[in-house]
Amino acid sequence: MLELSIDTIGRLGIVECRGRIVRSEAAFKLRRAVMSLRNSGIIVLDLSEVTAFEGGGLGMLVFLERWAHDLGIEFRVFNPRKVVRARLELMSSIQPINAVSLQELMALLADANPEMPMAA
Repeated sequence: MLELSIDTIGRLGIVECRGRIVRSEAAFKLRRAVMSLRNSGIIVLDLSEVTAFEGGGLGMLVFLERWAHDLGIEFRVFNPRKVVRARLELMSSIQPINAVSLQELMALLADANPEMPMAA
């Protein structure tokens, strides 16, 4: 089962994912969530709590990256677990996936919300 939450800060959209992205139902749920952020300049897919990412999810990730690119949206993934990262690395030989580090994510958040204090 896949649970999603969506946050927007300025032109930054974040989709937090929890669970498994292995079946069509989860992949289409992910697509609806990401595509709801079509007015964002950057979309970050937080994969910190994703425990499995298989065929349907991988194909949807490629689709979403191309969809975002076509709309001029920067599409990034954040913090995939080791098992998910291994699947993404296999896929990246076909379609490179842009990952964002914690420092880059903090910079994106600060740019999206200039009132947010940065930790030293």
